[in-house]
Amino acid sequence: MHHLLVIDDEPAICQSLEFALEEKYRVNTFTDPGAGLTFLQQVEVALVLLDLKIGAHDGTDVLKEIKRLSPDTVVIMMTAFGSISSSVEAMRHGAFYYLTKPLMMDELDILLSKAEEFYQLQTRVKWLSEELDKLSDNYGLIGNSKAMQQTLDLIGKVKDIDSSVLISGESGTGKEIVARAIHYQGLRRHKRFQAVNCAAIPDNLLESELFGYAKGAFTGAVQNKPGQFALADGGTIFLDEIGEMDMSLQSKLLRVIQERTVTPLGGLEEKPIDVRIIAATNRDLWKEVKASRFREDLYYRLNVIPIRLAPLRERAGDIPLLVHSFIQKISERMAKPIEGISQEALQVLEGYDFPGNIRELQNIVERAIALTSSPLIEKRDLPKELQGMQPKQVAGKQKLIPVYVGETLEQIEKRVILHTLAHLEGNRRKTAQMLDMGERTLRDKLKKYQEEQVE
Repeated sequence: MHHLLVIDDEPAICQSLEFALEEKYRVNTFTDPGAGLTFLQQVEVALVLLDLKIGAHDGTDVLKEIKRLSPDTVVIMMTAFGSISSSVEAMRHGAFYYLTKPLMMDELDILLSKAEEFYQLQTRVKWLSEELDKLSDNYGLIGNSKAMQQTLDLIGKVKDIDSSVLISGESGTGKEIVARAIHYQGLRRHKRFQAVNCAAIPDNLLESELFGYAKGAFTGAVQNKPGQFALADGGTIFLDEIGEMDMSLQSKLLRVIQERTVTPLGGLEEKPIDVRIIAATNRDLWKEVKASRFREDLYYRLNVIPIRLAPLRERAGDIPLLVHSFIQKISERMAKPIEGISQEALQVLEGYDFPGNIRELQNIVERAIALTSSPLIEKRDLPKELQGMQPKQVAGKQKLIPVYVGETLEQIEKRVILHTLAHLEGNRRKTAQMLDMGERTLRDKLKKYQEEQVE
């Protein structure tokens, strides 16, 4: 049930509308526009019925403020003094429709239904756009290393099944990105992906966040609120840092998994859910089980399909590809053209252990792009603690390029081209000459690599 706001300086009209509409909407009425705008900042309001003239206030000014505070809120203007110019002005500033008083309730009922549909469509499109933006951020899934190829192969095998997945790996290895890849490549991709960081939410709030709460369940619970499990119905819920969850809440989570039902905090009715569960942890959960800090039965329920993400130090051969991808995306976002990275700087990065993994590498590249005054990222653009490191040199001045058993020739060729391009500091002509290929051929291959990263 959506919130509907009525702002009109006539109390009788406010009361009549509240009485007529309260069965379909959560109706709140205000004769003072300021109070209505304050309410709008505190509650998600879907619909507003706004008078064009509210005492000394101009309804058009109130409309502008509503659209500034809550752009998705759908506003229907009302007035006893309709004119073409006033209706055009209202529509120009974002009004959905324009009604003249006295209001015909049948007409208003139909119009509100259409406005509600429009609001739902707007919010759905906005949510999908945000999810697609997140999906396109595929930094953590770039790489030709054996470890990354094994991960991608496993994602392809499990994406269409509903078994629980437990992703383990150090912080910054891309656990949530892998979870999103499983969801968006699978059969549930048209439904929601809800991510919950179990370590970021206090224990006393995590239960209501996961399972929701009923009106009156506690002080401040003025209305029913669905939990993350309910929001993810038909889709996927991602429980990040599951090892941080309190033991008492673990037992409740186990029941939800077993029964496939959720009971909101303070509620009496069990609600069936259809949710795929993907959990992640940077701890050794089996050690946590042995130490009696994690329930053994919950561990087995979650660990049906285990996926271990290798730390970046175990897949150093992917660093050039990751750096190349970061430079492209971040420089475009900053509107600061960067051609690449110097061989010296790249060698320093390849010799670093990256305790923060891919996230740390991304931050280093972003910082370097922001601070550099060169078309290339140089060693001097790296953090000071890295500048003191000596570049990794192999076989004199030549640098070895790793090749892994089982890789395709196309994958090997891609790595050779990108490494050579980085070695020659982004010079395409010299790269083509060194690899004995035409400049047009090189340009076409680089374009193909860029398109693959976008996909």
